[in-house]
This record gives sequence, structure tokens and C-alpha cells, in this order.
Amino acid sequence: LMALLLILVKMIFSGREPVKHHLIGLYQQLFQVKKNLLYTMLSVLFKQQNFTKTGEQEAARCDTPAVLKEKGCPPTDIINPKNDFIKISNKPLKAGENPVQIQPQEIQLDLRPGMPYTFQLHFKRAQGYPVDLYYLMDLSYSMKDDLENVKNLGNDLLKELNKITGSARIGFGSFVDKTLLPYTDTNEAKLKRPCSDKNEPCQPAFGFQHVLPLTKDGDKFKSMVAEQHISGNLDPPEGSLDAIMQAAVCVNEIGWGNSTRLLVLATDDGFHMAGDGKLAAILEPNRETCQLVDRKYSKSTLWDYPSVGQVARKLEEQNIQPIFAVTKKMETVYTELSKLIPKSAVGVLSEDSGNVVNLIVDAYNSLSSEVIMAHEALPEFISVKYTSDCKDGEKPSDRGKCDNVNIGTEVVFDVTVTVDRCINSQSFLIGPLGFNEKLKVNVRTRCDCECDDINQPHPHCKEKGKVVCGSCRCDPGFLGQHCECQVGQKDVASLKAQCQKDNGTECEGKGDCVCGRCQCHLTEGGNNFYGEFCECDDEHCEKYANKQCAGHGKCKCGRCECNEGYEGAACQCAKSDEDCKIDGIVCHERGKCVCNQCECQRGYKGPSCKVCPTCQRPCQDCVECLAFGTGPFEKSCVENCKHLQHVIVEKLIKHDCRVKDKEGCWMLFTMTEQLGFDKYIVNVLKDRGKPRHII
Repeated sequence: LMALLLILVKMIFSGREPVKHHLIGLYQQLFQVKKNLLYTMLSVLFKQQNFTKTGEQEAARCDTPAVLKEKGCPPTDIINPKNDFIKISNKPLKAGENPVQIQPQEIQLDLRPGMPYTFQLHFKRAQGYPVDLYYLMDLSYSMKDDLENVKNLGNDLLKELNKITGSARIGFGSFVDKTLLPYTDTNEAKLKRPCSDKNEPCQPAFGFQHVLPLTKDGDKFKSMVAEQHISGNLDPPEGSLDAIMQAAVCVNEIGWGNSTRLLVLATDDGFHMAGDGKLAAILEPNRETCQLVDRKYSKSTLWDYPSVGQVARKLEEQNIQPIFAVTKKMETVYTELSKLIPKSAVGVLSEDSGNVVNLIVDAYNSLSSEVIMAHEALPEFISVKYTSDCKDGEKPSDRGKCDNVNIGTEVVFDVTVTVDRCINSQSFLIGPLGFNEKLKVNVRTRCDCECDDINQPHPHCKEKGKVVCGSCRCDPGFLGQHCECQVGQKDVASLKAQCQKDNGTECEGKGDCVCGRCQCHLTEGGNNFYGEFCECDDEHCEKYANKQCAGHGKCKCGRCECNEGYEGAACQCAKSDEDCKIDGIVCHERGKCVCNQCECQRGYKGPSCKVCPTCQRPCQDCVECLAFGTGPFEKSCVENCKHLQHVIVEKLIKHDCRVKDKEGCWMLFTMTEQLGFDKYIVNVLKDRGKPRHII
């Protein structure tokens, strides 16, 4: 074809004028043949335009690979993109200067919605990883003896931490409580000097104050802490959570670095929490931001205490591991608090805090050997699960955990990421709690067609659209499976509206709207949906005994048309009263037989309408005129009492009714109900009881 086209071009330019016109026409025809042939070759390579049968919906293209192969689709034409995983940053684990404790450091995930992907995350504790420790001390009056020991704490604590890490820093802060009633005595003199001992050095009441940023200078720690004095308040719980929140969020002021971050809380009492501020008319919730002015918490009297959940979240966000150094009586309280804060520890202080160095070192060793892998707040529609190689039979959870991980020991976590639906590109961080190193996970979803189609008009679409994964994507102004419908004067919305019943789904979801008319799809059984809006089919009617229309009728447009002698929504009922008869009587003449069961009336109950639990026997009026010819109906007894038959008896073993006649005598009788409604046989005792007169 190419050679022939080249010959024609030469002939056109060299030929005479009358011949040129015919040669140009032949050239255009051959060029169109070449163009169609090229498209056909591309179709074989990438997809099948005519895969769906007449009347079969285009959704049939979407199925499992096995089903598509069974339908005749070549494996090379099946577009089934897999999850993709790329390591963007993958530095090896190493110790020493600039340690790397987590691998990889950044990845790219291209995921199919609903298809999980699992990758491995490696972690190894590095020797010599730096430690920052901020000592947060309760300076209420009961901690007087402890303060004296803490003043000499700096060098000893640095020495012990440097033995473990080789690089440690310490800082100091203190707290008491909000300077409002009922937490603190607000008498002006008491605010300035809250201590009871007038000879005792005492500083004014305060909430939280930041004393010393993190430093390697133990002597500076000693001198700064030596300047601190005890203070005081009224109630036993302290403002501990206020102080923890400020120590966590004031990152620059405290001086937190790229290190293992420890926060030691030393106290001998419990803590106030969110809601307690109402006692002092503080209604504004804690906003979780740094509010230090001249190193003091400026919002102490304006913001409520934070909740435990707020504190736990901020500690986790800042990779701070709290150590609660508390007295024996408070051990249970802070043990329960520790359960709510991941990567936290509790140690018991001696009476004067003399054991605090050993307590901190033991708690650090315990915390640093516990590796908990977790993620920050996830973008919407993304979920993450973890398992680790350090626990046998571990079930996937929101966090992976390994205990007793020594320095230099590598642990591996399997991380499974799932995206529930198509989303824009998102990122989130994963890492071990208490460590600043994180893995950045970038997530994209594979939701677009990946068919490598030629982006130009195609003969399959009447040259009025492009082929996208075998289906036509029509140009503006054209509609139809092959773009065969030109919109013309009507807009697309108007044409589509003609295919919607009561503003519902287009062709009830069972057909394609072509030029404002529904072209119905095939049903599962190979027949066609039908009706103006494809609303009908003859395969989906009610079933009974796993048979459509119970085998006693035909399905027409979703409803059963029953054979003669049958009724019911599924033709499951024979038109017969036999199952409703007792002694040949249908439903005791108190109901109708519908679908072989009695439908009772006037309060009577099934299965045969024999009894009426709520009905009362008509004991009044008629018995007197029938049995004795007296009473209200003595002149019209026949007309008003024809529903009763009476019998006079000499004796009654029992009676249903006991009624006075007009002379005050007692009439005793029984009433036996007959078929139908309000029909009785009445047995009346011949002798009436005389009235008793009170003298």
C-alpha cells in the first residue's frame, strides 16, 4: 500500500489535469484503507472493540481475568493493572554519626482500590542515639524534700545517660496548679506566699514554668534548679496535664532535638483533667498550642485542663515518651494513666526522690527496648495494618509491637496498605513511637484506563469519537455505543432525560440511551430487558420453594401471572377452602380463607377463628324476656333477641352469667357460642334467686 501510494503521488504531480482528479480520488480511497488497516492492527494489540454482543451492556467488559478469558478475550487484551511499589529513598541501616534506624525512608505506592499491598519495614536500634530528657517537677509544698535531691541530680543523670547513649541533654520545668479557687488560695498575700512556714523560702503560686532548656551542662542544671523554691496550692490534684501539654507543644522553647525524647514527671499526687476547669468557671477547652510568656504558661487561668486523649496524642505526635516518677500511693493511678499513653512507663519514687536516677535509667531501658510501629492520622479511605516477625501468631492490627529489642537487633514489620476508593495523591508517615525517624508513604490510585489508545477519531466510533479501552468516548454533540447519534438541536441532558423514568436511573440501569431512546441490554439468562425504559424482564419474579412463581404461573415484567386455580404473589396458593375447614365449616364462619389460611374478623384468632380473647358475652337484656316473658324487651322479644336460643333447665353445674331481673331477682344461665357472630344457645336456671333485703 505504501509503495502504491508513492507511485500515485508521482503520477498526480506529473499527469495531465483531467487525469489528476481521478488519481487524487484513488489516492484518498487507498489512504483510508491504509488508515483502517492500521487501526485494526492497533485493536488487536490493545483491546477488542466488538467484544460485547448486541444488546449486551458495556459493563460486561469488566470482570475477573478468568471470566473474560472464558468469554473469548485474549490475555493480551485484558487490562488488569497490578499494585506497584517503588522505593524512593532506601538508605541502609547504620549506627554512628547520622544513624539510620528505619529502612526504607520514602516509598511510592500505586494501588488498585480494594486491593491490599504489603511491604516490609526494617528497624534497628542504633548505638549512641542521642537522648533529650526534660525533668518536670511538682513544686507543691509536699515535694519539699524531693526538691533538695533534684538540685543535685543533673551531673549524675547525665553521667548515667551518657553511659548508654554517648550523647544526652537535660532540661527542667516545674508546675503546681491554676491560681484560681478552688485549686489555689486567691488571697493576695497567699498568692505571693502560699507556703504555711513563714521561714521557708517560697515562690508565688503558678501553673507551669519552663526553667531550663535542654542542655549538656550538668552544672548549669544544678545552678538553675538551685534557684527554685517550693510553692503551694489547696486541693491534692495538681496541674500535671497542663504542664505536660506545654512541655510537648513548646518544641523550640524546650529545645527538643532529633533524638529520643523523654519527659519525666515527678509528683506525689493525682492530676486534674478536662472538665475540672468548670469548678473555676473556665469553659474554654485547651487548644493544644504553646503559650509561654516569660517562660510561664500564660493561659493557665483561661483554658481548661487538657484531656488524657489530647495529651496522649500530642506526646505521640512529638515522639515524646513520658516517665511517671511517682510516690507509692500514686502508683496505681499513674499505672492506669500509662495504659492510655503508648510508650510510657511508671516508676516509684522513694520518700525523698533519692532513687530517681536509677528509676529513670530503668524506665529508659524498658521504653527503648519496646518498639511500637504506628502511623500518623491517615488520609480518608486509606487503612494500614501491621504484623511483625517477633510475635508468633500475631494478628494484623493498627500497631505492630516488638518487646526486648536490644541495640543492634533488627526487626521487620509487614505493613499492609489498602485504599478503599479512587483518591487524589496522598501521603502519610509511619514510624516507631518515640523515634523521630519516619517512613514517608506516598499513595496514588490506579483508576484511569491504561489501554495505550490512539488519541484521535476512530472508524469504530464513526470518526466521531475516540476508542478508550474498547469503548467509544464520543465527541461533544454525539451519542451512542458507536457515536452514531447526533444530538442536533437538543442538548445531551435533554436526550438522556427522555430515557429516565420519573427522573430515575437512565434506562433503569438496564440499557443504553441512544438518541433519546433506550436500547435494552441482555438479561442474565440471555433474553432482553424490555419496556420503554427497559424496566421489564421475565426472569425476576417472586419465588416459592425455590421456584419462580412456585411453578404455577409465568413471570411477566417482574410479576407472576398465575395459572387457573392458583393465587398469591408467587402463585404459591391453591384456590381452595379445604385447609381452612373444621367439620366442613370454613373458619367457623368468622373469617375468609385466603391462601389456605383463615383471615379472621372482629377480634377472633386463628388458626380457625374459634376464639375471641377480647370479646365479652352478651349477658344482659334478652334472657329475661326469652325465659320469663318480662324485662325491657318483653313486648319486642322476637325482633330483638332472635340471635339467641334458650332452654329452661332444672339444674346448672356452673353458670357464665348472673343478672338481676326487673324485680331484683338473680337469673343464672350459661351461654354457648354458635358458628358465626353473636349466636348463642342459653341454658337458663328455672328458679330465680330472691333478693336479699338489708334490715
